[in-house]
Amino acid sequence: MVVVGYAAAELLDIACVTTSLAMANTIGAPAVPYRVIVVGPSGGPIVCDSGLSLGSQQSLERLVGPVDTLIVSGGTGFERAADDPRLVGHVRRLARESRRVASVCTGAGVLAAAGLLEGRRATTHWRYAPQIAARYPGVTMDPAPIYVRDGNVYTAAGVTSALDLTLAFIEEDHGPELARKVARGLVVYLQRPGNQAQMSLFTSAPPPRNELVRELVEHITAHPDHDLGTTALAARAGVTPRHLTRLFTEHLGQSPGRFVRQARTEAAAQLLASTELPMASVAARCGFGTVESLRQAFTGRYGVSPSRYRATQSTAVLNTTRL
Repeated sequence: MVVVGYAAAELLDIACVTTSLAMANTIGAPAVPYRVIVVGPSGGPIVCDSGLSLGSQQSLERLVGPVDTLIVSGGTGFERAADDPRLVGHVRRLARESRRVASVCTGAGVLAAAGLLEGRRATTHWRYAPQIAARYPGVTMDPAPIYVRDGNVYTAAGVTSALDLTLAFIEEDHGPELARKVARGLVVYLQRPGNQAQMSLFTSAPPPRNELVRELVEHITAHPDHDLGTTALAARAGVTPRHLTRLFTEHLGQSPGRFVRQARTEAAAQLLASTELPMASVAARCGFGTVESLRQAFTGRYGVSPSRYRATQSTAVLNTTRL
């Protein structure tokens, strides 16, 4: 398992991978343990973007395959790394000798520079996705998921999504039970599905500046089971439905109906993870008329069914499963 760093790499991108794999060796004692090597240009120290220095174990240029998994870290130095033809060339060379190729965060920019994401779907940190997409138009960049697999190429979102990606590797290699044990050992909230959105609806942006929109957002998130149709919301705000739609589009970037659907789906996710309420009760409390309506909205938002989400995210799983 080769982790590639470079000047101004993100330390967490590297450590999340190396620590998870080391814990898998300790907890699972697999017959073929992970051998993890951190490499950098010329084999010198990797000065991370936090200012901390990490010693590389081998020179990127001297490393030869075969490699099981090649993982390129991200960090604020990714643009310089992507513009370094020597570094990119060695990543491309090693990728040809690797069973799996992956990136964490803006490491996707390095993979893209090496031509490894051309014609593929990929993800990266939501903040940098537009920048990388514009620079590499042959890549279908999706800023929403935690991680994306396209063939044998994996790309993960920002920073701690490296945990989710590495847990996915452990599950592929050694089964779900070891992945769950490692997740508990790391004290992380189990393993998030790859298609789960990077950002919560309620934390992804500051409250809208428009007072009317802000009050309606608070009402929607506090009362997802109420009548939240555009007409009802407009009447509550004392404006026409058409004007309300203009306000939501201007300040939230979406229509009232779409915002309500996302808010209800987010509320359902919280209930699924924190309670053992029957699916019908979750649907009713979140304003979905039927369980099927909940399922459709939830699958569209998270890429997994409500039942699958509960199976992997519920605190009940944490409370009943032991090391």
